[in-house]
Amino acid sequence: MKINVVGTSGSGKSTVARQLAQKLTVPYIEMDKLYWRPNWQNASDDEFLHLVKQALVSAPAGWVLDGNYTRTKAVKWRDVDWVVWVDYGFCRTLWQAVRRASVRAWYKTELWSDTGNCESFRCSFFSRESIILWTIKTYRKNRIKYLADQQDPANRHIRFIQLRSPAETAAFLASLC
Repeated sequence: MKINVVGTSGSGKSTVARQLAQKLTVPYIEMDKLYWRPNWQNASDDEFLHLVKQALVSAPAGWVLDGNYTRTKAVKWRDVDWVVWVDYGFCRTLWQAVRRASVRAWYKTELWSDTGNCESFRCSFFSRESIILWTIKTYRKNRIKYLADQQDPANRHIRFIQLRSPAETAAFLASLC
């Protein structure tokens, strides 16, 4: 089983992706971990695509890929079976993003090992690079994009699973063997 879990920042996609990977006993691949370098530097597009391809090829029996990154769609959706879209309402998604950013900033949680990248209150709430601002700016765009992707004939081979609430998510996870 090859699954890509997508959703707006703060929606809970990483939590869902980890739970899916554990339940299906397949590797969990976090795209942010492949993308971000120390001091909040990002991988080049070529390097990032190479790392994504390498991660997917290294788990031929199946994987759960956590992340959006539209520029990787041709690679990650070529062989994907399911796209699981964590599509909770705007208020819930925003609340989750604010709560997560606050907790991470308070505890100075390193987001990806060996990068030193931690969220801060200043960056999370008072900068143009704010994850909260990113959530607000991308929520509607992501909904439009994923609704269109479901209708795109090029994606006929993909089963789209849209999870609209934590209760739907819990039921979906419970339904898997």
